[in-house]
Order: sequence, then C-alpha cells, then structure tokens
Amino acid sequence: MNRQTKRLLQRQGQLGPDGTVQPRRAQAPPTGAARRQEAARESRGHRIAQYLGEVRVELSKVLWPKRPEVVNYSMVVLTTLILLAALIFLLNFAFAKGVLYLFKS
Repeated sequence: MNRQTKRLLQRQGQLGPDGTVQPRRAQAPPTGAARRQEAARESRGHRIAQYLGEVRVELSKVLWPKRPEVVNYSMVVLTTLILLAALIFLLNFAFAKGVLYLFKS
C-alpha cells in the first residue's frame, strides 16, 4: 500500500494513525459546508510543509552511492560519451567525403 492510498484511507476513517485497519462505521457523507471547512483547515502552507517532510523522510531511505562508485560510474559515462562522439565524427566525415567524391565525378 503506497503513501497516497494510506492517506486516502486515513481521511476516510478506514485506517488508524498507526496504520491499523479500523472497523467500518456507518457515517453520513460530509455536506458541502463541512467539506469547505475541512479544506480550509488544511491550508496550502501546511500541505507544502507536510509534502516536504515526507520528501525528506523518503530521501533518508535512499541508499546513496559512495564517492568511489560515483567516480567509477562517471568515468564509464565519460568514456562512452567520448567513444560515441568519435564514432559519429568519423562516420560524418566519411559520408561527407563520400558525397563530395560522388558529386565531383
């Protein structure tokens, strides 16, 4: 169950704050005025702060590469980039010379 689903279930009252499933209760759906009050309570600033907090928590779970790994991967990328650029240059040069040879004949 992802974060959005958990939030939705908590808003609907089907999931407790500790993540346990709550028994279903029969309740009337909120009216338009109640919905507007609920939306006004959760201000934009609060939602942004909550989002940034969740981003920070998720980023703390990421297994960041160590410096030697980053250097190694960067060298592989740069080497591949140089080789492909050289290949494209050589092919472009060869085709240009071939086209010029054909039109000079």
